[in-house]
Amino acid sequence: MTPPANALRTIEDLPDVGIEMPDGCRLSARVWRPTDATDNPVPAILEFLPYRKRDGTTVRDALTHPWIAERGYACIRVDMRGNGDSEGLMEDEYTQQELDDAVATIHWLAQQPWCTGSVGMMGISWGGFNALQVAALQPEPLKAIITLCSTADRYADDIHYKGGCLLNENLGWGATMWSYSSRPPDPDLRGNWRELWLERLKHEPFLPSVWLRHQRRDAYWQHGSVCENFGAIQAATLAVGGWGDAYKNTVPLLVEQLKAPVKGIVGPWVHKYPHFAVPEPRIGFLQEALRWWDHWLKGIDTGVDTDPAYRAYLMDGVRPQHWYSERPGRWIAEADGATSHLPGLTLGLSDEGLGQDGPLDIRVRSPQTCGLEGGEYCAIWLGPDMPGDQRTDDALSACFDGAPLAEDMDIVGAPRIRLRLSANRPQAQIAVRLNHVHPDGASTRITYGVLNLSHRDSHAEPTPLTPGTDYDVSLDLDHIAYRVPRGHRLRVAISSAYWPLIWPSPEGTELHLTQGDITIPQRPSGDDEYAFPPPESAPALGQTSLRAARNSRRMETDMNSGETHLIIEDDFGLVTNSDHGLTHGGTAFERWSIHPDDPLSARGYCEWTQEVIRGSITLRTETSCEMWADKNTFFLKARMDAYEGDTLVSTKQLEDAVPRDQM
Repeated sequence: MTPPANALRTIEDLPDVGIEMPDGCRLSARVWRPTDATDNPVPAILEFLPYRKRDGTTVRDALTHPWIAERGYACIRVDMRGNGDSEGLMEDEYTQQELDDAVATIHWLAQQPWCTGSVGMMGISWGGFNALQVAALQPEPLKAIITLCSTADRYADDIHYKGGCLLNENLGWGATMWSYSSRPPDPDLRGNWRELWLERLKHEPFLPSVWLRHQRRDAYWQHGSVCENFGAIQAATLAVGGWGDAYKNTVPLLVEQLKAPVKGIVGPWVHKYPHFAVPEPRIGFLQEALRWWDHWLKGIDTGVDTDPAYRAYLMDGVRPQHWYSERPGRWIAEADGATSHLPGLTLGLSDEGLGQDGPLDIRVRSPQTCGLEGGEYCAIWLGPDMPGDQRTDDALSACFDGAPLAEDMDIVGAPRIRLRLSANRPQAQIAVRLNHVHPDGASTRITYGVLNLSHRDSHAEPTPLTPGTDYDVSLDLDHIAYRVPRGHRLRVAISSAYWPLIWPSPEGTELHLTQGDITIPQRPSGDDEYAFPPPESAPALGQTSLRAARNSRRMETDMNSGETHLIIEDDFGLVTNSDHGLTHGGTAFERWSIHPDDPLSARGYCEWTQEVIRGSITLRTETSCEMWADKNTFFLKARMDAYEGDTLVSTKQLEDAVPRDQM
């Protein structure tokens, strides 16, 4: 007997279901499904990650997957090969092997007796990336996806390069993965855990070395970038993002480019699922997801096809802070498209300011420390990672202030700046910030963009500048939805450095600005236009805390050397999982150092410790890496040590040198 459509179903939680790949590699899956699914089959929803279902994502999984499974779905959380409790080795992110494994998993799911044959794919960050990439491969059972905090362009809009500039997140997140993938399987699940672990440690790739060998947008980055062929995606796509996240541009891009059914939602959130994200307000994301799955996987008319194409949270302009618990504002909705149809206000740049007539003749030579109030590239750990008061960086930039606004201004979309400029060096970079200046002078960053001026015409074929020659350049700032109050001002701040977000050019540069304007997309101001239900979730996971988590971020200046250091310390705590008894925890440390007068003094250092405890078995990995450069070469050094108890069981060291390529 088929249960009523709105009845909650009793579910079972299977912690270690084996899925064999065509080459014999066993992937480990955790499956939540109705206990009667064999008699009353259900659609399957796949989340496919390297982040370890046993400890890494277990807290968010507990909030999410059981809730959906109780409503008539099988939710499957798979550890990718080489991670968590799965066999095999991981070589890189988004490899063809990874995508082939995901496609094989989808076909396996569709063939199970408890599955109707319809499959969805959902994920945030890595899982959002590969949901898009797998959809572009068009496996027949995959009918719909929900992609969160993801990108369509792996080169220009991920953690590697932005505007052709090398992001320091390339090292920072590479250090994270160097540590994450060093952890062992749970000894309680794998009798051969030690063998799998030692093999994993032996072959673990240091990904910053890989990524740094592709400083141009070449075939390496084209692979997995769905912007190469948006038409390949035929699955219905719900795209979700956050204004506090790094990936602000993907949702409006997908809404306007996909031919498949597509809807977009962008809230005020950092890199988290919206039913438990911050800053608040949160939304009933699981209810929205259920509407999506019911419509596209079960054929139930839930009205999602008539939802507005684009729903975005318009944030009220607020004072600058390094962290926000809540952002006041309102939800706005666009019935068709995202923001490209909105009108733009073009304001000229002159020696007199923003929107003032007159000539422009300004030189910019920012100290290398400009950018220290830029915050974290991708806020994820919930520390003080948001951009702070911009006055410090504004003082090191060329600033163009507008007149006090006569009315509230709602900025919705991606501002575009156009400049005529020259540089005194063949290699240079530029950072542009659009700021909200309060009556007392406080400066809040609204949005920003950066550009490697060698990439002014092409990320695939960069060309050096001819010193003293004028060039016309343009760049789009990141998408945003932000209300600047009446009586406050806009400021455009332009600098020739933006540390530690991007690695500096090899020489200090001076930019000469002789013409410019900015086009700011605007939307008529209004009140709430859409309302989401409040968040729901399954009960939180029971855990025992053995060490509390904490996050810190501080700047230090060495008065002897003149160097400035940004120091980030994250202790993720130590907890015991009440469901299965595994104890796990970790710590991270980053230091980003530079002298204001010397771009070649730039140095990044990251170290991590990971702990896994199962009964009497105590396992630990300690990883570190470092990067510096001279005028022609990037240098890398990394180390990985693994311990069983106090015994060193594996050690790995590497050094690398990679030529700079117009970077």
